[in-house]
Amino acid sequence: MIRSTRRRMLAGTAATALLATSLGVAVSATASAAPGGAAPRTCTISTLPYPADTYRADAYAIDPTGRYVAGTALRVGEVDNQYLLLFWDGQQVTEVEVPGMAQPVDVNADGVVIGNGSAVGAGIGQPWIYRDGKLEQLPVLPSTGIFVTAINDAGDIVGYGSDIVPGEFVGLRWPAARPGTVEVLKAPANAQPIGITPNGTIVGHAGPFGDWTGWVRRPNGRIESLGVPGGGSTTVSAVAGRWATGLVWLGGTSATKVRWDLRNGSHTLLDQEIPSVTDINAKGVVVGGDRVGRGATSRVLPGGGEGVGVGARSISDTGTIVGFRNVYADRVTPVRWTGC
Repeated sequence: MIRSTRRRMLAGTAATALLATSLGVAVSATASAAPGGAAPRTCTISTLPYPADTYRADAYAIDPTGRYVAGTALRVGEVDNQYLLLFWDGQQVTEVEVPGMAQPVDVNADGVVIGNGSAVGAGIGQPWIYRDGKLEQLPVLPSTGIFVTAINDAGDIVGYGSDIVPGEFVGLRWPAARPGTVEVLKAPANAQPIGITPNGTIVGHAGPFGDWTGWVRRPNGRIESLGVPGGGSTTVSAVAGRWATGLVWLGGTSATKVRWDLRNGSHTLLDQEIPSVTDINAKGVVVGGDRVGRGATSRVLPGGGEGVGVGARSISDTGTIVGFRNVYADRVTPVRWTGC
């Protein structure tokens, strides 16, 4: 999956006593369906615990096992707002204060989180890593901005930088075998790596704005194209195991949602009712907007309705989904769906 990223400078652990008094109250809703004649599945939404004095909180990424989740929160102050990173281990949540907006993008099975933010005083992209209770900045190359996109269970991180080569994006990798280093990735020109699998396969897209092509980099360094015969501009959204997902322009005014089998590059079309594709798991299940998709079908996730919106951001290999619930007259809260 496109597992994500979070960051900070103040590395702290929220006190258990604070959690006991300040966590958000859980809400739940259920829905049942049996697409394609399968056994009925009960789909349930619940609210993740979060500091009750925050204006909004959101869940951005879940690890492949479904244990670790990373997200953000905002505490409104009289003078300045306080941005928070939230890290869940099951139902236990840790809050970490950050000096500005920071967003987690992925978390692996060891609970290591990566994310993006801005270098203090510079206003350019600066990635970070959270592990063992500490938030640290990742090493960067001279550029106008560095961004991470994914981490695998081995701890290898991929991302990209702008203007390392003038006027282009350059693919980057932070290898777990060489901590504290970052290297330029052998990839197509103007490449943006989007995801990395456990065996080191990397996927992404490349090219000038609006004229992208998809690509796969195998563990041996071989580069292959990823697209649809006769298709136009292609972007990759996420990868997990043998599956990748993204968008391909096949004509018309909107892109077509696609899932690829990385074993042979074959593709299938997803249910176009899915508003967007934000993540995929190792079983090929995709999520995006208020839907989860299996095969060529999808279903609406429970929790939305009149004046209430929901959005799925990330899915584990166990099928647990995380995202947000937005009650328009109230607040945004982090949620988890199971059994969907």
